[in-house]
Amino acid sequence: MTTSIQEYSYERRAAVTAGITLIIMALAAFFSYSFIHVKLVVLGDASTTFNQITASYGLFKAEILGWIIILISDVVVSWALYVFLKPVHKNLSLLGACLRLTYSSILGVAILILLIVMLLSGHSSDHQPLLPIEQAQALMMLCLELFERIWSVGLIVFGAHLLIVGYVALQAKRIPRTISILVLLAAVGYIIIHLCKTFLSQYDGLITVLQVVFTIPMVAGELGLGIWMLLQGGKQSPRA
Repeated sequence: MTTSIQEYSYERRAAVTAGITLIIMALAAFFSYSFIHVKLVVLGDASTTFNQITASYGLFKAEILGWIIILISDVVVSWALYVFLKPVHKNLSLLGACLRLTYSSILGVAILILLIVMLLSGHSSDHQPLLPIEQAQALMMLCLELFERIWSVGLIVFGAHLLIVGYVALQAKRIPRTISILVLLAAVGYIIIHLCKTFLSQYDGLITVLQVVFTIPMVAGELGLGIWMLLQGGKQSPRA
């Protein structure tokens, strides 16, 4: 009985950790990508992008800090979800954690690309451009496009992680089925959209439609799981 109580307590701590971290990560993602990145980066327009990033150097550094917070959060969530879902299916939970850590590694590479962009903005120690302006603009745009491509590949792996998490969550009867299904739909959305971005990038219209269709489950799936875990996760055995 004591061992069982200790297990539930450990699962509750893991659930709270996952819930808090998922919410932090969602806020950091909104701040870094939706609030900063899409405003500063104009794909296909190297000059405007270079000027905007140079003029908003501090804001761009804040974006990178946000990505680092996301990276750390992903590592923490990998552990927390594994601990919480392990009683339901140990092997699949471990595979899900490994996939999320793989995604985190890919994201880390993408973040390094953003650090190169920061250097190319010309804010070196003497505040002089590191390259002639035309070369700096072209290289910066290439790096930003590379960031998008690398991150997009990572999100395919992330989608595979969510597919496993959603399946295991569906087996845990105490986790609301609505949340489990949203996570599964989010997984399908991530995989399909970013496979298209990687291999069928010329079909912009199709990708836009897919993004609209999957926006709600992609936002609500993992965030909903995080809120539920924060409020209810671990209060009863996930096996039940």
